[in-house]
Amino acid sequence: MHNTVNKAYAAYIAALLLFGSNGVVASYISLSSTEIVFWRTFIGSLSLLTIFKLTRQKVSVLRDRRQFLFLVVSGAAMGASWMFLYEAYQQIGVSMASLAYYCGPVLVMAASPLLFHERLTWPKTTGFLTVVCGVLLVNFQAVQQENMGWGLFCGAMSAVLYAVMVIFNKKAHRITGLENSMFQLLTGFLTVAVFLGCKQGFFFSIRSSDLFPILILGLFNTGLGCYFYFSSIRQLPVQTVAILGYFEPMSAVIFSVLFLGEIMQPLQLLGAMLILGGAVFGECAFSHRDPIFHRK
Repeated sequence: MHNTVNKAYAAYIAALLLFGSNGVVASYISLSSTEIVFWRTFIGSLSLLTIFKLTRQKVSVLRDRRQFLFLVVSGAAMGASWMFLYEAYQQIGVSMASLAYYCGPVLVMAASPLLFHERLTWPKTTGFLTVVCGVLLVNFQAVQQENMGWGLFCGAMSAVLYAVMVIFNKKAHRITGLENSMFQLLTGFLTVAVFLGCKQGFFFSIRSSDLFPILILGLFNTGLGCYFYFSSIRQLPVQTVAILGYFEPMSAVIFSVLFLGEIMQPLQLLGAMLILGGAVFGECAFSHRDPIFHRK
């Protein structure tokens, strides 16, 4: 039993580190943000389908059409959120885009009294206000710079759509585990494919240097990462999942500094600490019954 829990911890942390390196891997791909997300969701979907078949799991998603519809909306929101996120990566950098994206769980926490009839307690309120202060500090200098508006907008939209993804995924509570992740990723892929097809068609100019990072992003960061994530969270305490989940944005910021040479000013570093600290504080209070899983 103890060995099983240790393996679950290792798998969960490995998944978070893989997710945290998404922006770094994507920076080595010369495609547009939409094309990167297309290939990520396509390869990731195939990976999860293969794992689903190899583990001989059965499809139960169609037993409840209402739950399935919720999962479809959640997957569509995820695909759109990733397109905004990867555009933000290219416009304002990995560290700032990641911090903006991880305001999404806090938006869910703030909306929980209306959507899930959760009581608005002082820890939730304090956490939300702390994150807001952090966002203002992180973006204060960026707003003053030219040509940053679009990138900041994309970062904000990625967070809003992240919140939509989580809200509808929580409503599809009967569809769990790998099946949930697989169908959500498939829906995300179809959403991105429709958008890309309408925008430019399916004509890609892929350099040979793009192939390796595309495969890494699809197979490992998405397929293997999602498998590690959803196979481990069932065996870990809810509070642990919530707290350790913020290793992902922390690692994203650290990786961007180490491997991409991104520099954050002192005020932005303080803002990052407020965002992560406020989110962890508020989410711990929020997740004593049901965590906001950070997927993907």
